[in-house]
Amino acid sequence: MKRLFIILFLIALIAGGYTCFVYLENKRDENVLTLFGNVDVRQVDLGFRVSGRVDDMPFQEGDMVKTGALMGAIDKQPYLDRVREAKANMISIQTNLENAERVYKRREELINDGSISQEDFENAQSNRDILRANLKQSEASLGVALTNLRDTEMYAPNDGVILTRIREPGTVVRESDPIYTLSLLSPVWIRAFVSERDLGKIHPGMKAQIYTDSGRRVYEGHIGFISPVAEFTPKTVETTQLRTDLVYRLRIIANNPDWGLRQGMPVTVKLPLEKEVKRIE
Repeated sequence: MKRLFIILFLIALIAGGYTCFVYLENKRDENVLTLFGNVDVRQVDLGFRVSGRVDDMPFQEGDMVKTGALMGAIDKQPYLDRVREAKANMISIQTNLENAERVYKRREELINDGSISQEDFENAQSNRDILRANLKQSEASLGVALTNLRDTEMYAPNDGVILTRIREPGTVVRESDPIYTLSLLSPVWIRAFVSERDLGKIHPGMKAQIYTDSGRRVYEGHIGFISPVAEFTPKTVETTQLRTDLVYRLRIIANNPDWGLRQGMPVTVKLPLEKEVKRIE
């Protein structure tokens, strides 16, 4: 009997402890809104703004690149030739314009004393004005040629990892043909959804804690964006009942100092809820 009493006492103690644990967990969960989401897949296809033969592609798939790193270059020679051509054309027009300015000044002096006809004076003036316009056009052409020359080199717009190396040196590419796909590292965004009944509990700037399945560490973040438009639960949720619920999309900006959050990774987001402030009538 004594042994049975001890066993029953232990069972009651364990049951009471478990009940207390569940109560405290539920109580704690009342102050935390838990959401499930994924790290946004953010990538950019990198290509040249001009066409030509690819000369250099220094990075391979998986390489880390820094903002401003030279990603690739195409053959510069055709664009150097166009710059020289544009400069020569501009110098030629400048020389003709200087001569036309002198002719106009002489005609202007002679027209006053009647030594030349009005027609000759107007022709000199018209020739000067046309050359002035041609000079502006040649300057613009030189600017375009210089811009195209600079665009033969491509630089990383952000820190990232080479996801795909699409082309190889020697390939002739057209404008905007991608040669790399770059997976961006920063900022890291979490895409999650909140139900309509919980929408009033959250706001932009609200602190967030982000957990991965590996449990390696807890990442800090905050709500950066709440969609103003309701939508149906994403189709990846297979339950028909859940798919008919209206939800609002969230963007949670995460601090990622150790690059542990990878694109597409499923995460759990916990939002500590603030205490409600009673409205004073």
